[in-house]
Amino acid sequence: MDPQPLARKVAIVTGSASGIGKGIALRFAEEGADVSCWDLNLEGAKETAREVEKAGRKSLALQVDVTKSGEVEDAAKAVFDQFGKIDILVNSAGIIRAHFITEVPEEIWDSIITINLKGTFLCIREIAKYMIPQNSGKIISISSKSGKKGGLWLGAYSASKFGIIGLTQSVAMDLAPYKINVNAICPGNVFSTPMWDLLDKEYSKKLGVPPQEVRKIYVEKVPLGRECTVEDVANVAVFLASSYSDYMTGQAINVTGGQEVH
Repeated sequence: MDPQPLARKVAIVTGSASGIGKGIALRFAEEGADVSCWDLNLEGAKETAREVEKAGRKSLALQVDVTKSGEVEDAAKAVFDQFGKIDILVNSAGIIRAHFITEVPEEIWDSIITINLKGTFLCIREIAKYMIPQNSGKIISISSKSGKKGGLWLGAYSASKFGIIGLTQSVAMDLAPYKINVNAICPGNVFSTPMWDLLDKEYSKKLGVPPQEVRKIYVEKVPLGRECTVEDVANVAVFLASSYSDYMTGQAINVTGGQEVH
């Protein structure tokens, strides 16, 4: 196998200031890609970009609100102007909140759907404009195991992640004539991300257990007996971003330790 399957590729990773997005950005750099790091948290994006450059690759950190079409358009142009092409897009920007359905504030519903689903749509719509003339490209969106099966107290989040899978399947058909592969990754519980620092507290209250017990309860549901790591997700992202996945499109791949199998 190619020791650097992403050599000479240019990637955009949204939500790359922390968590899964940061892990994928850094792994892509190790695999030979130049990476533009997008995030609302500019300082976090810059820190990831510095780490990309330490790996010997070029980087461009940009503050981008993925829910604003004008910002997405400007950022895409900035990446193209600097690197001359865009080969890979990873949609990792997202948020999560947990509420019993009768207690979901409307503004929370709107923000989750807007950031997770609309943001993914806007980035795909814009970046595809650069990939179509190249007749090549890889688009990867981070869904969730909650995008395959609804999660307790996760109505808004599950709806957004189910939506990403439907969007992935549809866009895969749209872009197949241009040799652009469009796939999604559905991770399990990645405890090392900021999302779980929040969920520990919320689920502690709702499950009636101490915060330190929450993760144990969720690990016990996993056949392979451990949490999902950022590295587990990044491994699949590298595969989907490389030529090894050229005959795959419209897929939503589970990375759940056997917890989700369809």
